[in-house]
Amino acid sequence: MSADRRIHFGGDYNPEQWPEEVWAEDTQLMKQAGVTMVTAGIFSWARVEPRPGDYEFGWFDRVMDNLGEAGVRVCLATMTASPPPWLSRLHPEVLPETEDGRRKWPGGRQHYCPSSPRYREYATRLVERLAARYAEHPALQLWHVGNEFGCHTRQCFCDVSAADFRRWLRERYGTVEALNDAWSTAFWSQRYDTFEEVLPPRLAPTFANPAQQLDYWRFSDDALRQCYLAELDVLRRVTPGVPVTTNLMPHHKPVDAFEWARHQDVMSLDFYQDPFDPETHLGAAVNFDLMRSARDGQPWMLLEQAPSAVNWRARNSPKPPGTMRLWSWQAVAQGADAVLYFQWRQSRGGAEKYHSAMVPHAGTDTRIFREVSELGRELASVPDIAGTRSRADAALLTDWNSWWALELDSHPSTALDQTLINRAHHAALLQAGVPCDILPPDRPLESYKLVVVPNLYLLSEENAERLAAYVEGGGHLLVSFFSGIVDDCDRVQLGGYPARLRRLLGLRVEEFWPLEECATLSVAEVAGEDGELSGAADLWSEAVDLEGAEAVATFAEGELAGRPAVTRHVHGSGTAWYVATRLEPSLMRRLMDRVREAASVHPVLPGLPDHVQATVREDEEQRFLFLLNHGAAEAVVELPEPMRDRLRPGSEAVSTVNLPARGVAVLQP
Repeated sequence: MSADRRIHFGGDYNPEQWPEEVWAEDTQLMKQAGVTMVTAGIFSWARVEPRPGDYEFGWFDRVMDNLGEAGVRVCLATMTASPPPWLSRLHPEVLPETEDGRRKWPGGRQHYCPSSPRYREYATRLVERLAARYAEHPALQLWHVGNEFGCHTRQCFCDVSAADFRRWLRERYGTVEALNDAWSTAFWSQRYDTFEEVLPPRLAPTFANPAQQLDYWRFSDDALRQCYLAELDVLRRVTPGVPVTTNLMPHHKPVDAFEWARHQDVMSLDFYQDPFDPETHLGAAVNFDLMRSARDGQPWMLLEQAPSAVNWRARNSPKPPGTMRLWSWQAVAQGADAVLYFQWRQSRGGAEKYHSAMVPHAGTDTRIFREVSELGRELASVPDIAGTRSRADAALLTDWNSWWALELDSHPSTALDQTLINRAHHAALLQAGVPCDILPPDRPLESYKLVVVPNLYLLSEENAERLAAYVEGGGHLLVSFFSGIVDDCDRVQLGGYPARLRRLLGLRVEEFWPLEECATLSVAEVAGEDGELSGAADLWSEAVDLEGAEAVATFAEGELAGRPAVTRHVHGSGTAWYVATRLEPSLMRRLMDRVREAASVHPVLPGLPDHVQATVREDEEQRFLFLLNHGAAEAVVELPEPMRDRLRPGSEAVSTVNLPARGVAVLQP
């Protein structure tokens, strides 16, 4: 990020779509809208290298110069996200294939096999020329490698990928005997005699080997990351002082965000809320906290969002007035130091011509441009927010290896969705106004008062021991169903579920009882409690036997009537809770409130009205309280002390905030 303190504002800039006489108007309008940064060049490969080795950078030089003269900083893309048609004409082996052997052809984007050495050769050659040419350009702010890795080609199953997979397996296992053991190939006569017999999990007559599928998720993530790292190596060598990022996608299963965070200087996210979804801000909140947490609380960048409607859903609603502002401020409230859009000027043609842009088809005399420009002015008015951070007493654990394993086929239920499971637990904290970090299970946990584990189906022995030590040392842990079931090779841990968590949780799960689609069952709090933990559950249930834990709530009907549904177990100096079903949202909120209160985890503001989000960003000198009303009605929020709203210049300090629907306040004493 820049040394000057400000929240950057702007969007993707694609001048190659327009005649050069439009470019001067672009920079003038950018000044009018308060644009401080653009991402340029994402899809420029075919224009700057129209033929192999024939580079035409002159036009892009003028683009960079125009932006620099206008005071607009550039997040410069490496241009490798969509290869030009000549590459696949000359080298058709770079094209990806599906699991059933169908080739994906040019005509869209991301038409390359991640394992292709030929693709990486041409991509890094371009990056070398690009980096050398613009290394000293005054407009260059940071590098943007590729674009949305794994968006369209999540996995490739071609022969090039198969050979690369075999190389990857040799490095992972060393011997084919170790591979056979890890993949349980004694089942269904799948034993391999040599690595050359191994293929990707292509379309098979029935269920493919689950451990093979799991390893292919790991391999595919690594193959995509190797594309990124190949370009990163060039940039580090040629422009060592320029920071590097790439835009991740939300709820993006193919790409392990924690692993990719290790290779970025700043995290970046593309997020497109759905105006038709009344809970879309809950999904945004999980992803925003993930971006903030992935690099230990460092501010991140919202690199893409839509000013209004997108084009790629079946039905694409515009954002009602005030919604774009609210959702942009939500990103800032949760740690973003940059708010950008796709894209600056709305395309006339192509697949995204109906995707909204900062300058719409109708021009500047539009609601969209007025709202965008007003947001630019607001963000510019509070530059001191940039660089501040958030602190959390609660952490939610999630793990890509477990996610890949959880959603494989041939399970008790294929209805388990890691994204929804995580969101349900995170929402119960968000709605209470409790900050939450999102971490992998191998991070240090000692600084947190509460650790929430929505689901860790795959749990290593080391991470299980880490959870046990956390609770023994006085921590409070909440674990939900179908956790701690298999090892790193998707092999069941024997001795009663959940083997590695059994002693910690003080229970044994004898049998899984997934529910039919749309079926529900009742949960009742046990006698002696206050009755708040009674309500409905769905999706999943388990036959739980107590081994030291106490039942807090039980199933009130069905085959498991009277069996524990929610348990509590004192372990060492701490407490471990277990939830053997999916509680309805209101019941999950009540349970989470009880658990966090026992852990002395307090909200930013007590007694928040429904649908109001409260967060804090601070540094050693100042503290900002953000209030965002995601509801459809005005909300009244009581403050702990008089504060003034930084978004209303000249306003007096107040003790009560009347927050309109879709309203935002940024408060300081």
